Amino acid sequence: MTLKARDRLIVALDLPAAADARGVVAAVGSAASFYKIGYQLIPVGGLDLARELTASGRKVFLDFKFHDIGATVERGTASVARLGADFLTVHAEPEVLKGAVAGRGGDERLKILGVTVLTSLTQASLDESGISMRLDDLVLKRAEFCAKAGADGVVASAQEAAAIRARFGTDLMIVTPGVRPKGASADDQARVVTPAEAIRNGADYLVVGRPIINAHDRRGAASAIIDQIEAATALR
Repeated sequence: MTLKARDRLIVALDLPAAADARGVVAAVGSAASFYKIGYQLIPVGGLDLARELTASGRKVFLDFKFHDIGATVERGTASVARLGADFLTVHAEPEVLKGAVAGRGGDERLKILGVTVLTSLTQASLDESGISMRLDDLVLKRAEFCAKAGADGVVASAQEAAAIRARFGTDLMIVTPGVRPKGASADDQARVVTPAEAIRNGADYLVVGRPIINAHDRRGAASAIIDQIEAATALR
């Protein structure tokens, strides 16, 4: 299935209150239809908002990053499936992935994404944590865990997307955070790319938060990113 440029943009609702998030959704309007809800919003009405977005025909990415024993992840994923979500993140470890795939069951809508290496991390960060493997090799190893477990895709920096695409072809979808339009602040991200670079490297979906949320014209900011996605897709 060929994705439209508009469908490739996921707006990250990383905000302190559900009312703020609803304001972003309203301001973006029809420019985008896919929204991410994560840790910041979950405890303050994020799940109710997820139900609202689903009921309105929008798509929902629940960025829960489950990381627990397989049986616990399986039960948690089964609960998420009942929300009617589209994407769910878990850490890309074999037992976690296996539990998530089992918990998803026959739900064809919910896609399981394995988080490879956070885009805020660098090689120095891995070294400090006692992980001696090269960052790009670790991303590919964790992507392999996802493929073997039957997960649908990975969350990875676009800097590693080309290598993932080369190794796995279309077997894994690639969702890329840490995307910043040219000239935008990197904020707390270490491995950032522009929307065009992400698409050229093989990303399927781009997660963008602050460049849209903090924009004076949120709809315009989202539309500009979609235009960049469309242009890069045409050239890929």
